Amino acid sequence: MQKNRGLAFFTFLVFLFLLGPLLIISVTSFEGGSVLKFPPEHLSFKWYLNIFDVQMFISTFKTSIIVSLMGNLFALVLGIPAAYALSRFDFKGKKLLDAVFISPILIPGIVLGFSFLRYIVGAYQLPIYTALFIGHTIIMLPFIIRIISSSLSNFDFSIEEAAESLGASKVKTFFIVVLPNIKSGILAAVMIAFLESFNNVDISVFMTGPGISTFPIQMLTYVENYFDPTIAAISVLLMVITAFFMFMVERLMGLSYFTKR
Repeated sequence: MQKNRGLAFFTFLVFLFLLGPLLIISVTSFEGGSVLKFPPEHLSFKWYLNIFDVQMFISTFKTSIIVSLMGNLFALVLGIPAAYALSRFDFKGKKLLDAVFISPILIPGIVLGFSFLRYIVGAYQLPIYTALFIGHTIIMLPFIIRIISSSLSNFDFSIEEAAESLGASKVKTFFIVVLPNIKSGILAAVMIAFLESFNNVDISVFMTGPGISTFPIQMLTYVENYFDPTIAAISVLLMVITAFFMFMVERLMGLSYFTKR
């Protein structure tokens, strides 16, 4: 009994350590004054309204949405066939290829961002939008492949073989048999990858330039010049959006999918 109480108290401290800063940010976002402080002197929603009055937030939000959606689409085009091949077939170099696909997660973001700056932006002199698109596609690809592979691990490939034995081509079988059975995994992969791209800082900071920035980078720039609760209000909105996306992923697949591989 004493051990259980000690474990419960330790668990409470861990949750307090993790959730305490989020609670403080949430409360300070309603500060009615002009300076970020805790506890707030009086409550107000004015800093939430101020988000929509700052033009740079609106423009960079659009940029982040466009880059994330376009990169997500291209990552799907690359990731679905890659995940299918890794799950369906055994071939020489499979483990090495899997490691290559997962490497953008393992490499520190600062190192990866500097590499993109050196070899994508610097060497090829690509436009900023194109560089952002390529960089965000690369960082989303591991999430797409890993989650769809997890979904395919529960797929019975004998159904695919049955369709082929009845005369369906491999391509037709893939589109009418395989894809419909893993659509929940694809949707979950899209949402997880979108969050990773939209909230990314360490890659984007190396690949933005004059006149073009992403939403998280604009938040950092705002903090350098202002100390009002606007960023706290944005953080609360982003936390709500992230929680909603994670709830949808849980509803689609369940957390057990992410612990199998």
